Amino acid sequence: MKHSVDILINDRPVMALQDEYSAGFIDPMHSHDHIQILYASAGVMSVRTPETSFVIPPQRAVWLPAGTRHEVACRGPVSLRTLYLPCAGHEHEQQCRVFEVSNLVKSLILEVVDFPGLYDVDGREGRIIALLLDEIGRMPNAPYQVSMPSNPRLLRVCNAIIADPSDPRDIDDWAALAAMGRRTFTRSFKQETGMGLAVWRQQVRLMEALSLLAAGASITQVTYDVGYDSPSGFAAMFRRAFGVPPSQYLKH
Repeated sequence: MKHSVDILINDRPVMALQDEYSAGFIDPMHSHDHIQILYASAGVMSVRTPETSFVIPPQRAVWLPAGTRHEVACRGPVSLRTLYLPCAGHEHEQQCRVFEVSNLVKSLILEVVDFPGLYDVDGREGRIIALLLDEIGRMPNAPYQVSMPSNPRLLRVCNAIIADPSDPRDIDDWAALAAMGRRTFTRSFKQETGMGLAVWRQQVRLMEALSLLAAGASITQVTYDVGYDSPSGFAAMFRRAFGVPPSQYLKH
């Protein structure tokens, strides 16, 4: 079985590892010298960097450039597949992104995980790796992220909302938590995150909803857990965001 130390002494274009994590596992803030692609073949992860918070439901993956500090948390049991890539040849990929994982990409990742550490780059393994990288480059981005502010007072608010998306506090309450006047809070929040608090909170609620649905929660449970008053209101918001009702999303 390969281990992370193998990454440091390997010159292959991709190295893949697999890990199994229990519900509630948190891997605190850290970074790697390699580009990292995190893919959960089962389960749901949340991934945070100092600038962004992501949720990674099934059939999605996150690209983390080398040196990116990040934290990984598992809502339930997670079967993680991690790809490590050298920086050379990927200099244009300097941003974190969540991308769709097609059935082909999933199959290729699961195949690559079983390759020996020193696989033949000129043989079958090398051709599969080349196809995998080509296919990853074709995958569209997925909208499962929110920008995090650098201001610690605004960050306090954002962390509270992420911890409980159903929190009913209004903008005056959040401004008070940030120890700011309402106008200053509103202006500063939009400057740092690129959107108003209401839109930002809705994005967080959508991310939480995706995570809960992927974990098997009912639509009714998800509705109230993310702060909506009725399943119909939640379903309408979800359809506007993703083009399908929540009952169909994971089949989409």
